[in-house]
Amino acid sequence: MYKLSVVILSFMASLFMNVTHGQQLKTVHSIVSELEKLSNLNNLPEYCDDSKSLQVSSYDRTGGNNDGFAGTYSFIRREADSTLVIFDVKGKGVIHRIWTPTPSHDTLDFYFGDTANVGFSISFSDLFSGNVFPFVKPLCMNELGGYYSYLPIPYSNGCKIVFRGDVMRFLQVQYREIADHATVKNFSFNLTADEKKALDDVAAVWNGEPILKRSADLLKEESEVLLTPGRGETIFSAAQGGRILGIEIDHSELFEGTGNLVDIKITYDNESTPAIYTPLADFFGYAFGKTSMQSIVGGTKPGMNYCYLPMPYDRQATIELIYREGGPANELRFNTHVYYSNRKRDKKKEGKLYVAWNRVPESEEGVPLTLARVKGKGHYVGTVMQTQNLNPGMTLFFEGDDIAIVDGENAIHGTGSEDYFNGGWYAFLDTWDRGMSLPIHGALSYSLAFGRTGAYRWHLTDKICFNDRLDYTMEHGPEGNKEPVSNTTLGFYYCDTPKQEITEPTNELSKVYTPTTFMLYPQTMKINLWVDVEMKTEWCGPSGGYTYIFKVVDESKIRVFLDEIPPGKYKLYLDYKKIPEGCEVSLWQRQNQISEEINTYAMEKTREKRQYVCEFEVSEISNTLTIRFKTEEERNKFSLNRLIFEVTGEPVM
Repeated sequence: MYKLSVVILSFMASLFMNVTHGQQLKTVHSIVSELEKLSNLNNLPEYCDDSKSLQVSSYDRTGGNNDGFAGTYSFIRREADSTLVIFDVKGKGVIHRIWTPTPSHDTLDFYFGDTANVGFSISFSDLFSGNVFPFVKPLCMNELGGYYSYLPIPYSNGCKIVFRGDVMRFLQVQYREIADHATVKNFSFNLTADEKKALDDVAAVWNGEPILKRSADLLKEESEVLLTPGRGETIFSAAQGGRILGIEIDHSELFEGTGNLVDIKITYDNESTPAIYTPLADFFGYAFGKTSMQSIVGGTKPGMNYCYLPMPYDRQATIELIYREGGPANELRFNTHVYYSNRKRDKKKEGKLYVAWNRVPESEEGVPLTLARVKGKGHYVGTVMQTQNLNPGMTLFFEGDDIAIVDGENAIHGTGSEDYFNGGWYAFLDTWDRGMSLPIHGALSYSLAFGRTGAYRWHLTDKICFNDRLDYTMEHGPEGNKEPVSNTTLGFYYCDTPKQEITEPTNELSKVYTPTTFMLYPQTMKINLWVDVEMKTEWCGPSGGYTYIFKVVDESKIRVFLDEIPPGKYKLYLDYKKIPEGCEVSLWQRQNQISEEINTYAMEKTREKRQYVCEFEVSEISNTLTIRFKTEEERNKFSLNRLIFEVTGEPVM
């Protein structure tokens, strides 16, 4: 009986393996299979053997910054009826992402196959409005200045998109070519019950359902940790194959601050180089020393750092936390939770997770920033970035394009950094003007006063697949990588080849850069207007932002809040225009005048870029400036470009 049972079990196992193998060969790429990737991370380590990652975009082919302003490169061809073909590919594939900051109410026609019949039509704006099923929230919406759709659109025999409008402007369409032997089910507006359920599953996870709930056979290892400077602690160690499925570390406030002294180090299979070795705060998406990211993949929820990226390994894995010396000698007490499974990596199908920590204290002109440079087979799945302007002023570095060279081919060329992160229009009100977390992308922070921003994006359905090599970079500046920055980037990818070299975190490299000059632009200032103040704007001002022109009377006041300026002592400068209608202005801290009268009159418009005003101190109590006026009948205007604060001592951060 025992032998018979073994034979039967062996036969069943063999049958199961053959069926499973057959199913793999007949994998159907469909709305369901693609949506599952947006609600379940378990298959993220799997290679995309039958796929090629590509993007169509409106980037300036001359190397300039006309990435959609004029619409010059925003279409492939103009048809005889003046419609614009914006996407036209042959074969099998799936569109993963459509992004723009400039939607219109003009119609898009989607064609599938060689037929002249339209598959479906939709207003361009309704791709993102959430009002037309199945293009619904949270997969399709707008925030941070960008409009995006992550509803997958699979096609089995080519796809063409025609725009029935006069001008298409900024555009990115990211898609994946799929091999001919694969089966692809064409997109249809009439979703099946399974497709609707898959759409509901995404909405549930993106709206807050714990993503670990979808992982089977979870085990958990908990630790109470005491970290002291100069020491490290191992919070997880496995001596057999398996996969890490979640890392949680409480008391997230302990890791805030500009020192950034605690690192996370993850090693698989006794590889000579750690797979992950970064400052802990950078790994969990802190922004310039403060908690920020709250994505479905990783970040910080109230009091708790978390990462749910699967980390498969073959034989062994360790997670260490290291507290570098050189800062305050504070003990750190917290708890950790590591979720894992004993299901080891499938070497033929899955890569191991690696993170490239790229720290550039000062960028080099003409050289782009590195997201990842990888040799081997794998796929890129995420970017977390913090960038600080070293040239105080407008954040022009964020004009830079992302460029992915995949296996030697220029597969992806973006239209701007905030575009890559699904945003748009930095420094404009209610667009890319603050930190905001969304399920798979977001702004970690934005401060025009500091001249810096942070951002993240996870590639779940739109992972960038490579067979031999990936060179992924981000420009810093609109042209020629000329805007000097201090940059920290984490590039997340799965690969079959261990990292050959790393940048080891040090106190000097990991500390948060603190600028010594801060600038307040009127367009992002918090102000109060008092008594008969009229206002108009001019674009583009000589400062790179809006110039605000105030028409005033003697009793008028403009109070400027200095919430973004760190407490400390400063020299204050004015950037303004002298104009024929210019009045006299003075600066006050509440009821105390801190400047001489400044005459802003001139017979012809002239710019005063940096007129010294006074020295003064910003504190928690005195954190406003008030501008007062003396006018004459025809001299009753003040044209403001920006306020400049230059540190004279150490700012209190």
